[in-house]
Amino acid sequence: MPELPGDAAAPLRVVHDPSPLAGPLAGVVEGMRAAANPLVLVVGGDMPAMSGAVLRELVDVAHETGAGAVALAEGDDVRPLPCVLHRSEIGVAEELLAAGERSIRALLRDVGVRSFPEETWRALDPEGGTLRDIDRPADLRG
Repeated sequence: MPELPGDAAAPLRVVHDPSPLAGPLAGVVEGMRAAANPLVLVVGGDMPAMSGAVLRELVDVAHETGAGAVALAEGDDVRPLPCVLHRSEIGVAEELLAAGERSIRALLRDVGVRSFPEETWRALDPEGGTLRDIDRPADLRG
């Protein structure tokens, strides 16, 4: 179990996927099952430069609108991570997973994701670090 920061503003907990090859949706479902609060902030472990201000805004928008999901817009796309999910959508997530779906994008689509406009979140994170993810060694240079 990794050591978690003791000074986090909110309690942190690690939840493991039931199967390491089940795909990202399986991890989201496990996180939603373990959540104690109505909103679940989902981030990627390979996204080292996320802006706390952007994440707080995502949570605020989800809370204010009651949307099933809120995610960042980038151009004409809505990125799957980071996102905020309303825990009440767990049934949709479980149904997708049971049908063999592995994609977080499918969950966002089915719950009617509300996009957080790029111009709004870029004001908080002009460099766009919140969307930077590390998938290959070359990504470390960027």
